[in-house]
Amino acid sequence: MTFGDAVRFAIGAIFAHRLRSSLTMLGIVIGVASVVLLTSLGEGTRRYLVGEFTQFGTNILGVNPGRIQTTGIVGAVGGTIRPLTLDDSMALLRLPGIERIVPVAFGMARVSGVGRGRSVFVYGVNSDLPAVWKFAVGQGRFLPEGDLDRGMALAVLGPKVKREIFGDRNALGEHVRVAGRRFLVIGVMAAKGQLLGLDVDDAVYVPVATALELFNRRDLMEIDVQFTAGARPDTIVEGIRALLTGRHDGEEDFTITTQTDMLAVMDRVLDIVSIAVGGIGAISLIVGAIGILTMMWISVGERTAEIGLARAVGAGAPELLLIFLLESALLSLGGGAIGVTLAVAVGWGIRLVAPGLPFRTPPGYVVAALAVSLGVGLASGVLPARRAARLDPIESLRAE
Repeated sequence: MTFGDAVRFAIGAIFAHRLRSSLTMLGIVIGVASVVLLTSLGEGTRRYLVGEFTQFGTNILGVNPGRIQTTGIVGAVGGTIRPLTLDDSMALLRLPGIERIVPVAFGMARVSGVGRGRSVFVYGVNSDLPAVWKFAVGQGRFLPEGDLDRGMALAVLGPKVKREIFGDRNALGEHVRVAGRRFLVIGVMAAKGQLLGLDVDDAVYVPVATALELFNRRDLMEIDVQFTAGARPDTIVEGIRALLTGRHDGEEDFTITTQTDMLAVMDRVLDIVSIAVGGIGAISLIVGAIGILTMMWISVGERTAEIGLARAVGAGAPELLLIFLLESALLSLGGGAIGVTLAVAVGWGIRLVAPGLPFRTPPGYVVAALAVSLGVGLASGVLPARRAARLDPIESLRAE
């Protein structure tokens, strides 16, 4: 018996019991489809986050008040002995390798003009924001250079705020009220869209000293630092740590976060999700494997006479072992292929319904899913195949 004969024999046995074979493959289909769908969503999310972070460039880091000892979102928890101040941010510019800094203070405030208005995010920043954050000015100009301690009643509108307040009118030279104070509009930002879930087009930018007055604050929420391209981030981080620790009476009451740190946190979160997804898929695959094992075991009992006839005409134990292994492998591989096809189809439908949802299925995932399903089929078919190969040919023929 050739390998081709064994393959045809196994396929014929599968199609002879279509309903049972389909039900047997169902567990594999569900397991593979769920794993491919969820891992594709996780991979899409990872690529989305990497893209969101790297659009600022790779030579930027953030300094936040408070020392965070545990894994989490920077700035979300943690107290501070001494807050970050404008003096701290200006001191950073004296360090070698640091090109620009953006001190940040923000909050929600009502912005109104020409009889329209609503509450939006108001960011207190300096003139270096467009260069550091990679934002472009669409009309007019951004905040002028000057002493960070000097507040000015100047505002730059996000395009969405400008459109909702002024419509198609030119906003440059007009006045808006921010938290009750009158500001001159000197610029409108170019459209940027959403950034990590925040609509940065729906915002207003004012000088940082003015924002501190508006929100009755003395401390900054963050200092973004742009360092020289090609410089070692570790060296820059150590320089910032030494400077700020010295300014804060020897206390490291701040957190420095590089893009590598942020991506590492995201990777750890996604790894946990991937492990959970793998566990869900493994349960489905185990159920599918048990189904294949059960069906093949029953099939050996039902085909005892057939096995005896095959042995009588010259088929040896290795050929019978191969036939039953091929049958279980084809069942599992077929279920895996259907599961992958189903996952890709569902993913395509998801992209049509929700285009913004990050979803990506790398070819490697498809290959891995098919390889795992094939391995599951071979593993679950070993015991039935060995049982078939060990049947006595005389006793098998007598069962006829």
